[in-house]
Amino acid sequence: MRKSLLFLFLFFASFSWSQWEVTFRLNQLVDNWHLSATNADFQKYFNATTEDFVFLGTAPGERWNKVEFQSFCKPYFDKGKAWDFKPSKRMWNFTANGTVAYFDEDLETWMESCRGSGICVLDANGEWKIAYYNLTVLIENEKIKEFIKLRKK
Repeated sequence: MRKSLLFLFLFFASFSWSQWEVTFRLNQLVDNWHLSATNADFQKYFNATTEDFVFLGTAPGERWNKVEFQSFCKPYFDKGKAWDFKPSKRMWNFTANGTVAYFDEDLETWMESCRGSGICVLDANGEWKIAYYNLTVLIENEKIKEFIKLRKK
């Protein structure tokens, strides 16, 4: 009986440790990705993404693949500072096989409070990459009618 309990404890402890380690690595990936924008490190920023990366911005027409987003970003990075997003309250979820992780995070930005959500995938080399990111501006429900009027102007 004791051996069975010890085995179960070690099994769940190793699973928890493994999950914690993956979450730690993913947090580093996304934190460093944001930091590379702050530091205007174009190569590092885009090296963290997959080849089929998609970025959704805050404006209606802002849906870019990696090449399009690189073109959009290049002038900002070339000026020495792109943007400075400060993340907090990041939450992770994983697919059953553990090769896809998706997250949401609160962000402090020049646009005030925003939310980002993304998808990370484990590539064939065992490296996590960001495959998708969606940046949204937060608007309180009671202010939506004012916002709609503003957008119609």
